[in-house]
Amino acid sequence: MRSITSTSLAALVLGLGLSAASAQTIRFGHVDPAEWTSSKKGAAAEVFKMLVEGESDLTVELFPAGSLGNENELIEQAQEGLTQVVMVSGAMSRVCRAAQVLDVPFTFADATVAWSVLDGPFGDELAEHCLEESGLRTLAYGETGVRHFTNNTREVRNPSDMEGLKFRVQPIPLYVEMVNALGAEPTPVPWTEVPNALATGLVDGQENPVGVIYGNNLHQLQKHLTLSGHVYATDFLVINDEFFQSLSEQEQAVVARAATVAGTVGRAIQQFNSAQGLSAMASEGVTVYAPTAEELGQFRELAQPAVLEWLREELGDDAEWIDRLQAALDS
Repeated sequence: MRSITSTSLAALVLGLGLSAASAQTIRFGHVDPAEWTSSKKGAAAEVFKMLVEGESDLTVELFPAGSLGNENELIEQAQEGLTQVVMVSGAMSRVCRAAQVLDVPFTFADATVAWSVLDGPFGDELAEHCLEESGLRTLAYGETGVRHFTNNTREVRNPSDMEGLKFRVQPIPLYVEMVNALGAEPTPVPWTEVPNALATGLVDGQENPVGVIYGNNLHQLQKHLTLSGHVYATDFLVINDEFFQSLSEQEQAVVARAATVAGTVGRAIQQFNSAQGLSAMASEGVTVYAPTAEELGQFRELAQPAVLEWLREELGDDAEWIDRLQAALDS
């Protein structure tokens, strides 16, 4: 009897210990506003939290609006395991160089093509590569948006219209190369300083998704919008893999499923914001121009080769990912 009681007690203690260990907390950080109706990352984070907490004993704490730092800092925290889940865009390329191939201008004809590629074998292969490079597991791909040019000087219909204009770009070499190739003058400006740069005339224009332009009132400082769609910007929803492996198989399945739904919701919110913003900007007096297929071809013929030349040198051995992406697009 004593032996049975001891075994039962040991099992009970072990069971309680496993239960306590499994009830872990996931810190989820991103830089977008928390408001889910207007924030792609905010919406994705809220959905992730609700699904994970509803289907497991895990707790999810949300840290929106850059409360834990900028995207580069969030990536570092995720690698160190201080923040378990983060949703970032361009910062992913700092720890996985191959992610830059997604920013090659005029790669994706539209968002639906990007979804097909990212949610297919190529996206899985890139995720596996980035896991090996960074220790971060890509759970899902979201969407930052399709980027377009605006300016306050003249309507831009083709690359020749960009000559002599200064465009604010992200402080990322790929974007500098792209705008240079199009004949304009790229001016790297931190995001927080963009409104002032436009208002003071430091730059004539900028490039961002429509939802970002409208949501941040940049359209009030710009007269012209060109729907160039030059870059489809991707969000990466990633988790520290060491933490992920510490979860039970059931918890891993819950987290992975919640992330997939979250990425899809983020895309939907971004698409809604873009449609709403485009309609509102037109009604508020912004001139909106949609280039013809021929004009888009002119943009592509100038921008893409220049960026690819730079990127192949930048990636070195990882340049194969350029060809792998092209193969996925051709399949």
